[in-house]
Amino acid sequence: MKRWTRWQDWTVVAAGAYAALSVLWTEQSGFSTAYLVTLGALLIVAGAINLAWPGMPAAEWGQAVLALVLLLAPWVGGFTSQTGAAWSAWIPGAAALLVTALAIRPSTEEYRHHHMTTAH
Repeated sequence: MKRWTRWQDWTVVAAGAYAALSVLWTEQSGFSTAYLVTLGALLIVAGAINLAWPGMPAAEWGQAVLALVLLLAPWVGGFTSQTGAAWSAWIPGAAALLVTALAIRPSTEEYRHHHMTTAH
């Protein structure tokens, strides 16, 4: 896989940026700002890592966990009643989780191709 070319990881970076920046245009309460900014920034970093070093399945799985945590953040953080903040976690979290799930298999195949040794 070529670096900086996977659309799945670019989508995760965009989803993370949206989540992190959504605090500027949505009403926040409690810990919603901390959840959105922190998890959004972590998704940006995870997406950038996967773009720079493709073929690392562990990084893809870590990215999937971050996306799942963002998706669940409104319930965990207690801000489901803040519609704007909640949807700003649900949509980017679901999108990032979906595209990361699509990227795990190619990443695993790339890893196996480069790291598996043949028996002699």
